[in-house]
Amino acid sequence: MDTAKALDIAYEKNLDLVLVAPNGNPPVCKIMNYGKYKFEQAKKEKEAKKKQKVYELKELRITPNTEEHDFNFKAKNARKFIEDGCKVKITVRFRGRELNYVKQGETILNQFIEELSDVAVPEKKPILEGKNMFIILAKKAEK
Repeated sequence: MDTAKALDIAYEKNLDLVLVAPNGNPPVCKIMNYGKYKFEQAKKEKEAKKKQKVYELKELRITPNTEEHDFNFKAKNARKFIEDGCKVKITVRFRGRELNYVKQGETILNQFIEELSDVAVPEKKPILEGKNMFIILAKKAEK
């Protein structure tokens, strides 16, 4: 249909002529109420946002020479956070000469993974960034 004729029809019906597929041969247009269309699109986007799952990230900081009681306490807190649906970032901070004991920090992070293996899975292996080594634990997918 000719563009001018389509515009006349849209004007008679008090609607808009909207270009749907500009790359088509010939280009495809649609006669509709554009304001109502935009409103419905915005409404659909809001609904999609409502259904999104937002994860909260909790952080626990430890040192490479953390004692057993402190480790158990932190592990208990991490377990509680994971069961509540949060992701947990466990950070080992190396201060001064502690940077020579990176293996010790990796060992303590692997202990956390082992301790919480029944409720959580690691997203990545332990990563060293500057003076911090960290790991992120997320809730296990339910079967």
